[in-house]
Amino acid sequence: MRFHQLQIILILLFMSLFLGLGKRGTAQNKTLTLEQVLALAKEQSPDVVLAKHRFRSSYWEFRSYKASRLPSLALNSTLLGFSRSYMPVSQDDGSTRYISVQDNTSSVSAQINQNVGFTGGYFYIESGLARFDNLVTDTTVFRSIPLMIGYSQPTLQFNQFRWEKKIEPLKYEEAKKEYIRKLEEISEKAVNYFYDLALSQLNVDIAEMNYNNNDTIFKISQGRYNIGTIAENDLLQSELALLNSKSDLAQSRINLAISKFRLRSFLGFNDLVDIQLILQDSVPAFEIQTNKAIQQAVENSGTILSLQRQIIESERDVAKAKAENRFNAELYASFGLNQASGYLSGAYERPENQQQANLGIRIPILDWGQGKGRYRMAQSQQEVVKTQVEQARIDFEQQVLLKVMQFNEQDDQVLIASKADEIARKRYEVTKQRFLIGKIGVLDLNIASQEKDLAQRSYIQAQKTYWTYYYNIRQYTLYDFHQQIPLEFDLKELEY
Repeated sequence: MRFHQLQIILILLFMSLFLGLGKRGTAQNKTLTLEQVLALAKEQSPDVVLAKHRFRSSYWEFRSYKASRLPSLALNSTLLGFSRSYMPVSQDDGSTRYISVQDNTSSVSAQINQNVGFTGGYFYIESGLARFDNLVTDTTVFRSIPLMIGYSQPTLQFNQFRWEKKIEPLKYEEAKKEYIRKLEEISEKAVNYFYDLALSQLNVDIAEMNYNNNDTIFKISQGRYNIGTIAENDLLQSELALLNSKSDLAQSRINLAISKFRLRSFLGFNDLVDIQLILQDSVPAFEIQTNKAIQQAVENSGTILSLQRQIIESERDVAKAKAENRFNAELYASFGLNQASGYLSGAYERPENQQQANLGIRIPILDWGQGKGRYRMAQSQQEVVKTQVEQARIDFEQQVLLKVMQFNEQDDQVLIASKADEIARKRYEVTKQRFLIGKIGVLDLNIASQEKDLAQRSYIQAQKTYWTYYYNIRQYTLYDFHQQIPLEFDLKELEY
C-alpha cells in the first residue's frame, strides 16, 4: 500500500515538472506592424534603457549643480583626539626643558556654507563646542563658539561660478535634446531591423515559390526532352535552375533566422518569441518644407546648443587665462563670539568678541612668459572654435537640406517600385503561361522570374529607405512633420 502511494506521488511530481517545463518552453507568436515595432523599441529595447540611464546621469549632474548654489549644512565632530608627547618649554636661563603632555580633545561644530555666484565668494555661519582634557594635571577646559560669521571674497580672480551658471543649463538642455534624438535613432534602427526581417521573409517566400516552380518546370522539361521537343541544353538549364533554387531556399531560411534573432534581440525578446511582420501597402504622401525643416533644426537640435556651448567654453578659457596672468587678491573676514571655561555652563557665559581679517595678494613678477603664453593660446583656440562652429553650423544646415530633398523624392520612388512590382508579377504570369504551352524557352522564363523577384525586393527596399530618411530627418530637427508638433518626452517618467 505504501509503495503504491509512493508511485502516485512520483507520478504527480513528474507531471508537475513536465507541465512546468512545457509552460516555460511554449513559443509565443507575435505578428507586428511597423508602428508596433517602433513602439516596442522605444518602450523596452536595451538601447532605450541605456539612453534613459545616460540622460539620468546628466539629470543628476544638473541637480548637483543646482544644489551647489544652495546653502549646505555640515556637522563636524572629533569624538576622540588623544595625544601623548614631550613638548619643549623654554626656561628663564635659556635652557629647554621637555615636559610630558597627555591630553584628549573632542569637539563638535555645525556650519552653514553659501556660495555667492555673482561675486565668486562664499560666506559661512558656524557654531561649535570643544573640550580639552589635560590628563597630567587632571583639568578640563570647554571652549565655545556660539556664533561665527565669515566671508571670503576673491578679487580680480577667475569666477568659476559665473561661467558654470552659463554652461551647466546649456549642458542639461543639450542632454534632454540628445535623449530625444537618441529615441529617433532607435526608431531608425527599428526600421532597419523591421525591413531586414521583412525582406528575409519575402526571400523565403520567393525561394519556396521558385523552388516549386522550377521543380514543375524541370518535370515538364524532362517530358518534352523525352519526346524530342526541346534540346538537352534546355533540359540542363531547367535542372540547373532547380538546383540553384534549392540552394537559395536553404540560404534564405538561414538569413531569415538571423534577421529574426537580430530583431528579437533589439526589442528585448527571448528566443521563444517568433515574429511575423505585416507590411503596409503604402506610405504617407506628404512633403517637408525645406525652410521649416531648417528652422526646426536650428530651434530644437542639441547640435546647435552644443555649438553655442563650445563658444561660451572658449570665452571661459580666455577669461581664466587672463585672470591667472594678472594681479589678484583675496579678502577674508570673520566676526563671532567665543568663551572658555572649566565648566560647560561657563563656556556660554558672557562670550567675548572674536574678529579676524586677512588680505592676501598675488602679483606675478617673473614667469618667463608662461602666463602670457597661456593667454595667447586661449585666444588662438577661441578663434579656432569660432571658425569650426561657424563651419559646423553651415554643414549642419546643408545636411538638413539634403535629407529633406532625399525624403521628398522617396515617396515617388515607393510608388514607382510598387508599380514595377505589379508589372513584373503580371509579366511573369504571362511568360509562365507561354512557357507551359511551349511558346518560349526556359531562359526567357528564368529572366522573367528574376525580374519579378528583383521588383518585389526593390519595393520593400523603397519603403525601408522612405522611413529611414524620415526618422533621420527627425533626428536633425526633433520635429514630427506628420503631426506638425515638436518631439518631447515626459521628464517625470525618467526620474527615479
